[in-house]
Amino acid sequence: MASGSYISHHLQNLVFGLSPEHGWSFAHSAEEASAMGFWSINVDSMFWSIVLGLVFLVLFRRVAKKANAGVPSGIQNVVEMAVEFASGVARDSFNGKNPLIAPLALTIFVWVLLMNSMEFLPMDLIPSIAGLMGIEHMKAVPTSDVNITFGLSISVFFLILFYSFKVKGIGGFAKELSFQPFNTPFLIPFNLVLELVNLIVKPVSLALRLFGNIFAGDVIFLLIAMLPFWIQWALGVPWAIFHLLIIPLQAFIFMMLTIVYLSQAHEHH
Repeated sequence: MASGSYISHHLQNLVFGLSPEHGWSFAHSAEEASAMGFWSINVDSMFWSIVLGLVFLVLFRRVAKKANAGVPSGIQNVVEMAVEFASGVARDSFNGKNPLIAPLALTIFVWVLLMNSMEFLPMDLIPSIAGLMGIEHMKAVPTSDVNITFGLSISVFFLILFYSFKVKGIGGFAKELSFQPFNTPFLIPFNLVLELVNLIVKPVSLALRLFGNIFAGDVIFLLIAMLPFWIQWALGVPWAIFHLLIIPLQAFIFMMLTIVYLSQAHEHH
């Protein structure tokens, strides 16, 4: 397979949608997927994100049911560390009082970490298995799909709006947008433009930051996989070790910014 075809094949999602030529069907190329437009879904991204979400729920529920008061060991120790870490970050970074924040922080951190960690699998493993099952395309890293990262960030954006209206009221939130950063009626239009742009940028930056880092990692792993076998290890191992930092760091940043944005939504000005 040529270099360009190899990379484009691995970066192509398994898309199901309404094709102008074939009706409801799976896309066989990037051009056909683009032609489907809005009426399409990336089946592989949805599948792996749901599977990894279920892994998180089942694993943590199982550990919670079997937890004991003694010294934790094995997977219980890992789960307790994750819970304590997320709770500590939420406690230190969130200024209001909301029992949802710590569980939300834990869910975001672990779920995004699991999705990012799919990068550690060999690039050809899951596509090859899918190919044996007759599936033409299969991307295994959900967060390398901008639709998944935007889905996460838009959910956070709705929470920001919900708590902004709930805590401050419609009038209070409107005043916050109208009288910052300049507390004068003459500059309300200017303030509104600045604050609305700042509000919209939050979900956009959340989504693109996570997507950009993970997608770039995918591309570099693909480029390394195209090299001769004897040099793949020389480049692949250091890059994988570097990703041991990048993958949890991106999950932490997404969690941290979510907490900060929700903390701002709870503040009275």
